[in-house]
Amino acid sequence: MRLVATTSVEEGALLGKAIYNDKGQVLLNVGARLELKILRRLEEFGIDYIYIKDPDTDDIIVENSIRDELRINAIMTIGDTFKQIQLDSKISQTFVLEKSARKFKRLIADLLEELQGSKELLNLLSDVFLHDDYIFSHSLNVTLYALAIGIEMKLPPKELEQLGLGAILHDVGKMMVPEEILSKPGKLTAEEFQIIKAHAEDGFQLLRNIPTVPLIVAHCAYQHHERLNGAGYPRGLKGDEIHLFGKILGVADVFDAVTSNRVYRPAMLPHEGLEILYSGSGSLFDSKVVDAFRKAVAIYPVGLTVILSDGRKGVVAAQNPGLSERPVVRILEDQDQRVEPYHLDLKSNLSLMIVSCDTIIKYEYANSY
Repeated sequence: MRLVATTSVEEGALLGKAIYNDKGQVLLNVGARLELKILRRLEEFGIDYIYIKDPDTDDIIVENSIRDELRINAIMTIGDTFKQIQLDSKISQTFVLEKSARKFKRLIADLLEELQGSKELLNLLSDVFLHDDYIFSHSLNVTLYALAIGIEMKLPPKELEQLGLGAILHDVGKMMVPEEILSKPGKLTAEEFQIIKAHAEDGFQLLRNIPTVPLIVAHCAYQHHERLNGAGYPRGLKGDEIHLFGKILGVADVFDAVTSNRVYRPAMLPHEGLEILYSGSGSLFDSKVVDAFRKAVAIYPVGLTVILSDGRKGVVAAQNPGLSERPVVRILEDQDQRVEPYHLDLKSNLSLMIVSCDTIIKYEYANSY
């Protein structure tokens, strides 16, 4: 199957990977014919990329990074807790979080077991779910990215648990931000941006006095928008004034934000998100954290069409653990000429590199079904 921009899919193509809602119900199953009306609805729902069937790549299987059941349980647990916090008084909010912390710790243990038991690089682009609320899915994605970084950096189990809890709750302060500001499609006013920025302080104040939540978790909410050069908020911390967890969450938070569809802009592909991290490495983001992220996350997801430095074109067929930028590519074209497909492992061909990606394919192949 191939990963394709939803806007470029031609009517009649067949869906290669099922699309679910946040309750785990199948909205579109594998093999569904993508009529124009369906494609437009997917765009409206903010799904920028989908997998479609393609004869050249149908034996390429794209696995979910975590089990569907675990993802659904995680989203529902996060969503239920955050919705209660949004509606309750400050006293009740403390009780809700104290009670939910136990559930979150069990959830983090399950996520860690899944991530540590997998030999694959983390690829959240392949998990196509429709969510009612961006913050819930964002909180889970940031947790997965943060844990993947922590595992790569060989953090001890206790620190991984604390990092995971801090990641799940890093945006809890946004429950105090009015919905019309959170979901505003246009540019925020200066006043609205100040209200948004207050979520870091609000999250810290909410979490700091909860007995079942370690203080470092509260600081995760406080520090995830701080930057090495002092350009972040709310306190303008610099360098080692920022805790390692804050540095990890800064990377995970930015990457998920730019690779997720938002009301004010479409999602970037993972390699484009990595370029943002690279451009800020050493100034905005800790370079060791960025490097750990690069090794742990699939920058070129399986199914993505890529162009190599020598002009050959193909589809990512498999990942090389720890070498996200050097996957195995199934070559389909050479100098714009079709060739008999074969695999090229970039791990063993160091003179070659991926120079660009393409999410628009020649649909005469897809439509041959």
